Amino acid sequence: MFIGILYLLLTFLFCFILVHVVKLAFIGASSLKKPPEPQEKPTPKPEPVYYIVEKKRTKKSYSNPKEIEFK
Repeated sequence: MFIGILYLLLTFLFCFILVHVVKLAFIGASSLKKPPEPQEKPTPKPEPVYYIVEKKRTKKSYSNPKEIEFK
């Protein structure tokens, strides 16, 4: 009974150490890579303009849509 618990703890400890060694190795390997060159700042896109067309009744002609800007 005692030997089974000992093997269980040793297996857990081995797996725990192995997982952390692999994680640290991955972090170390990624730190050796050359850092990416800074990219140019993209120009900001203009804010979208939404047009709302109101329809109250059936008409033969409609006025131009109203321009609404959200800020």
